[in-house]
Amino acid sequence: MAVPRSFVAVCAAAALGVSVASADESQRIVTDRPSVSTSATTVPPGAFQIEAGAGYARTSIGGQTADREVTLDLTLRAGLTDRIELRLDGQPLVITRGAQDDTGNGDISLQAKYRFFDAREASWWPALAILPFVTFPIANAPHGTNTPDFGLIALASFSLPWKLGLDANAGVAGVGQRPSGYRAQGLVSAALSRDIGERWSTFAELFFASAAERRARDSLGFDAGVQFFVTPRVALDAAGQTSLAGPGPDYAFRAGLSVRFGR
Repeated sequence: MAVPRSFVAVCAAAALGVSVASADESQRIVTDRPSVSTSATTVPPGAFQIEAGAGYARTSIGGQTADREVTLDLTLRAGLTDRIELRLDGQPLVITRGAQDDTGNGDISLQAKYRFFDAREASWWPALAILPFVTFPIANAPHGTNTPDFGLIALASFSLPWKLGLDANAGVAGVGQRPSGYRAQGLVSAALSRDIGERWSTFAELFFASAAERRARDSLGFDAGVQFFVTPRVALDAAGQTSLAGPGPDYAFRAGLSVRFGR
């Protein structure tokens, strides 16, 4: 399957943004990749942010042939007010090889982030936000269940001493089941990051999800990664991931580019 033209156009626009970023930028881009956790920070009003990347994962299932998956990931974020942003998240391309070969696209998730409390200087109180979402069943099996999912995630972002930051998430999702019905799934994650100079940031993260299907197991994973800020509006990233318990990849890698346009 060819890469969708729209995705190619998005990547071209992102590359163009690297060369046209203005010299008087003062606010550094805050991305919600490559970690699993989402920050409470919203895109400035009138700004548009593209976060794109690619990933590779290898997953062993008992004595079966290991599944290998290549994905293209894309998140579009638009700032409406100082506290609200709209988001579109999806995978334009998913290639699976293993016990079942398939090439297609992933589901699309419509999201909104609302930050209702700002962090205070010289205080341990975090910035707080909520992230409701609805995931539409665009993908066919094995990439989706053909039923919409929905949920709500609470976000907290702490500014800590020694250039440390902590993004903590907790939420619940309604996951569509086959042949019908929904199952409640709990989601928890925490990513600890640290700035290194003006251009580098690293993070390490734990994330947990309760069973998404009946007779399945809960999962616990770990990942770590790095960001490099080419300019205040352009960031490169890379991360590695592994499963500590339950279903999940033996190992996974992802890398990408994020660009903010407008304010």
